[in-house]
Amino acid sequence: MKMKPAVPLLLLALLAVTGLSQAQLGNSFLDFSWILPSLSRPANHSRIFYAVMFDAGSTGTRIHVYTFIQSDSEQLPMLDNEMFHSIKPGLSAYVDVPETAGETVRMLLKVAKRTVPRVEWKRTPLVLRATAGLRLLPAQKAQALLDQVQHVFDESPFLVSDDGVSIMNGKKEGLLAWISLNFLTGHLKARSKKTVGILDLGGGSTQITFLPKLRKTTESAPAADYTAKFDVLNSTFELYTHSRDADAVFLSPPGYTGYKLCYQEVLKVVKGIIHQPYELEDTNVFYAFSYYFDRAVDAGLIDEVHGGMLEVRDFKKRAKEVCNKMTKYPPIHPFLCMDMTYITCLLKDGFGFKENTVLQLTKKVNNVEASWALGATLDHFHYLKIH
Repeated sequence: MKMKPAVPLLLLALLAVTGLSQAQLGNSFLDFSWILPSLSRPANHSRIFYAVMFDAGSTGTRIHVYTFIQSDSEQLPMLDNEMFHSIKPGLSAYVDVPETAGETVRMLLKVAKRTVPRVEWKRTPLVLRATAGLRLLPAQKAQALLDQVQHVFDESPFLVSDDGVSIMNGKKEGLLAWISLNFLTGHLKARSKKTVGILDLGGGSTQITFLPKLRKTTESAPAADYTAKFDVLNSTFELYTHSRDADAVFLSPPGYTGYKLCYQEVLKVVKGIIHQPYELEDTNVFYAFSYYFDRAVDAGLIDEVHGGMLEVRDFKKRAKEVCNKMTKYPPIHPFLCMDMTYITCLLKDGFGFKENTVLQLTKKVNNVEASWALGATLDHFHYLKIH
């Protein structure tokens, strides 16, 4: 007599609870996530929703898959989880083979499919924002890369809007990074007087954004591009913000190995193109991330996992040590002298920070990547009104 395959006890229990037949549930391995409670599943008055944000940067492409919990009593959602993955190089590296750029995005989409429940795919927004890597390309070449991404998005099972794939300007990049960090540090929900400023440094651009205490800071800014205003939770924030795309300073100054000579060359580029805000000291705690964090790790100034607090003078001291050793010992990181010198010059002579200013070097805040991507997601869901 042919024996029936054994039915797992869990499946028998589910049959009893749901009233479904074994055929309806199926005999193979099943995904019971829709029935079994999640540790983070909210109360009945809340809902879970998801978003997929691609950060197409100059040095890499990153995917952020966010899980949010929206409570009826709150206007801003709670961020429950972030799944993050990145690959190098960035899309701009495939300028002559745009089809390959599409393949990298298709590969990263697998992360989203593994993270977002299948039943949620068709209502989960899929967005890509490109930054300096594509901003610096000729328009036609940048558009060819975006077209490939759009094709991959259109084939995906996720929700793609008309503006789902685009290039973001540097001003918005700085603003959204500020929103991300202040959301994660809890300063965005209640119009807190204590906010954090942000310093972002990528392979192709740099941003500074903070909430001034003095009106003169925004009024004395050289142009409208140096201020940004947005509304959230019936409050209006007017920020000082500035973004600068890559200059010749990002290329290693040839023939200069000592700190002084390298600094002089970097200073020629930084001085005159970076505006020093009227009010900077004692206004905010500044969070510095991206290349600030990476180079501080490379230089042995902070721990790769936990980050840490550094004074501006710490960058200067280590830049001198690295540069002056290059003539005697082959460097582990060949561009570290130039990068550390540039960071020192940018902070001191560019933005005007004092040597004893303390910066919070971070990669993650509450296990979430420090970047503009979270702010861009909140903007996409229209939680923000950007003027």
